[in-house]
Parts: sequence; C-alpha cells; structure tokens
Amino acid sequence: MAHIIVMGNEKGGSGKSTTAMHLLVALARSGLAVGALDLDLRQQSFFRYLDNRAAYIARTGISLPMPAQHRLTASQIDSSRDARAEEEARFTTALQELEAQTDFILIDCPGAHTRYAQMAHAVADTLITPMNDSLIDFDLLARIDPANNKVIGPSIYSEMVWEARQLRASAGLKPIDWVVLRNRMATVNAKNRHKVGRALGELSKRIGFRIVPGFSERVVFRELFLSGLTLLDLREADRNMMSLSNIAARQEVRELLRALKLPDVETAI
Repeated sequence: MAHIIVMGNEKGGSGKSTTAMHLLVALARSGLAVGALDLDLRQQSFFRYLDNRAAYIARTGISLPMPAQHRLTASQIDSSRDARAEEEARFTTALQELEAQTDFILIDCPGAHTRYAQMAHAVADTLITPMNDSLIDFDLLARIDPANNKVIGPSIYSEMVWEARQLRASAGLKPIDWVVLRNRMATVNAKNRHKVGRALGELSKRIGFRIVPGFSERVVFRELFLSGLTLLDLREADRNMMSLSNIAARQEVRELLRALKLPDVETAI
C-alpha cells in the first residue's frame, strides 16, 4: 500500500501547493515512486505547477522527476446522493491506479469543504496542515477568546479531522499522523509569533497534532512556480539561482522531510 500524504487546509494562501511540490520532488529524488492528485478542481494550483514543470522539461530537455498523475472531475449528476456515489467511485479508482505504481501519493485539497476533500482526509496516513503564522490563520484550527487569547474549542475543520480519525479507527487502520506546518514565520513580530506558538502548543495537546517549522516567506517560491521548479532542482536547472538565501530555503525542505518521519525515506537531498 502506498503511503498517502494529504495537504489539508480550508483557507487559501497557506502554501499547500508549494509544500506539496517540494515534498513530491524530495521523495522522488530519494528514489521513491510518487503519485499526485489535485482535488482543488477549480484552481488546480498543484497540477498547474506540474504542468509548468512538464513544459519546462519539454522546452529545455533537462530531465527532472515527475509523478504519476490522475485527474479527477466533479460529478455532473443532479441528484446529490448519486453525485456523491459517483465521486466516491472516481476517487477510489484514482487511488487504486496510483497505488499500483507508487510508494507515496500526495493529495492537495482545496481551501473549502468538499466531498473529495472529506474522502482524502479519511484515507490519509499523514495529514499536513500548512498555516501562515498568524492568529487569523489559527482560526482554521480553533476558536479563541479575544479577551485572553485562550482556546475555546476546535474549529469545524478540526472536527472534520476528528471524524476522519474515527473512520480510520473503526476500519482498524493506523491513526492519522497530523502535522501542522508553521509557514511564513515572522522574523520581526515576535509578540504575535509567541502568541501563535502558545496557542498551538495548547491546542496540539487537546486535539492531537504535531507542530513542525515550515517555509519562510521567500520571493523564490513565487518565481519557481512559473517554471515548475523547486529548490531541489536548481543545481540541474538554474545554478544562477543558487544564492545563500535559496540554499537556506533548501535546508528548510530537508528539515521538513526529517520532521515528517515518513517510512523508507532518505533525506540526502
């Protein structure tokens, strides 16, 4: 069975697709076969990134790792019950096809609650929730009392993850390893950073997730998207971009891969 990694966050702009691409390339460069699903059927940021990568390979002739892909579509059936059944069948078929040829499957979910996203969370071995390092984005995980910044209770998204965990437990499957990724950590607003850190620490004990550092705010991530490249491709593709800042960003990718503790993964990337 392939190990399924789901990128889940019901707020946009948190860096899900960027994180998914860097993990995908890191796994592929570790000698593992990787599959990809993009469940954001409207924006398709993950697959647009991969389309840009395929175009770059065709244009330059440079060989870069690419995943197996399966493209899903939304059901057009009027009956909500029948549409749900059709999408469940499509999702199951996609997973079966990818599992037959891969070691890992990366699934990028939309910034909204959909049936496809719900199914992805239920099959996740590892769930990664990237979030911008702010109290606004913390609202994705829990409700906070504005008077004292204390956690009042879990959010709707956290409750969905809990339901997915219950489904896995009832099926006798291993628990989801839920990882919250702190992206774009502020270097100047230390007070806000500490508030978020305290709130995350309190919540992680209550609802059961791990906290790991993600990626700093860097212009290079936006630049790489257009060519479909990641920081791990620059030695082959564009040595002119190997600045000290980008080398430090590459180290963040290595540290993330180690922190995830994925099975059978080498971190010599």
